[in-house]
Amino acid sequence: MDGESQLIRRLYLDNAATSFPKPKVVLEAMMRYALELGASAGRGAYSEAIETGNLISECRRRINRLIHGEGSERVIFTLNCSDGLNLAIKGLVDPGQKNHAICTHIDHNSILRPLNELERRGWLEQTRIKVDEVNQRVDPEEIRRAIRPETRLIAVTHASNVTGVLQPIREIGKIAREFGVPFVVDAAQSAGHVPINVREDCIDLLAAPGHKGLLGPLGTGFLYVGRGMEEKLKTIKEGGTGSVSELDTQPEFLPDKYEPGSHNAIGIIGLSEGVQWVMDQTVEKLAIHERALIGTFLDGINDCEGLRCIGPRAVRYRVGVMSVRIDGIAPQELAAVLESSFGVLTRAGIHCAPLAHEAIGTLKTGGTTRLSFGPFVSVLDVQYATDALAQIALSGNCEISKSLPHAAGRE
Repeated sequence: MDGESQLIRRLYLDNAATSFPKPKVVLEAMMRYALELGASAGRGAYSEAIETGNLISECRRRINRLIHGEGSERVIFTLNCSDGLNLAIKGLVDPGQKNHAICTHIDHNSILRPLNELERRGWLEQTRIKVDEVNQRVDPEEIRRAIRPETRLIAVTHASNVTGVLQPIREIGKIAREFGVPFVVDAAQSAGHVPINVREDCIDLLAAPGHKGLLGPLGTGFLYVGRGMEEKLKTIKEGGTGSVSELDTQPEFLPDKYEPGSHNAIGIIGLSEGVQWVMDQTVEKLAIHERALIGTFLDGINDCEGLRCIGPRAVRYRVGVMSVRIDGIAPQELAAVLESSFGVLTRAGIHCAPLAHEAIGTLKTGGTTRLSFGPFVSVLDVQYATDALAQIALSGNCEISKSLPHAAGRE
């Protein structure tokens, strides 16, 4: 059989967008809900509705344990991480007062856009802290110096979705706590990948998606509301909760205060099993596995002329999000060749993080091609991907023949 007639394997390396595959238990739990329960929690006294409510509560408890929270009622379910960040950011700003916020040049649009919209309305001023040019990390002391009496929040992306760089959130959190400023953390790329302890890290509001490192389905996420934050955090949405229905105002107790409307029960039940799977493996062991993948990737491209991976080489300062550039090849072209000739699935472009690309010098040249890892990616998978990148870089152009040695599928 010649190279062109062989089937090319499909290697999913876009886990920073959404994790795939999901653990079997996630799919089984969602199927059971769809086929056997189908009820809306809090909307009936029959057994199916009660069991649905119990399963949703169990998901809260699991998330609370995972992040070392102070109570499961503080886990607020959201549509995704962006939804949680909108609540955290907009809920802390009072248009009737002078407001100031601090963010960084590595942040995702889920932080940047809400802040920019508030600034556009004239409700807020913001300070953006630059990152170090070498390792793309923030100096916590720069954040300390930026704090004002009217600073309402400090918002930081824990792990960059462009370079995978981890920010020193514990050091930043301690400074925020010292000044009494709410600390908002975007854990989109870190939850499930590295240990998070909201109490030790002094995190007041932690937003995370359910569909990435926590291995749940799309359309799920949460915002953890730290102790005392419910007194500062205003609602930005109101509606039915299935509780205290005799009142025409939003309940003041958690979690109902921030959860109007019926829950995405099928998604939350799937998320619950994803969180449990992560805890059964332990985040610590998953992080060790991911660091091995990062090391394999960096070693695999180390001596390849014209190919560079952006971000620090120190494995301990990053998660498995690897952005690459190859001289003479646009990011979108590289992604297309990786898929068509090698079956490697990646994401190219600006990745909803223009300031991050500005910081690393790739904003005006189309961004990067991003490869991102998950728990089901193996060392051999990463070696396959780096072999593919090396062959493309050595070729000097995008006309890669499918008959190249590694282009066909392999076991």
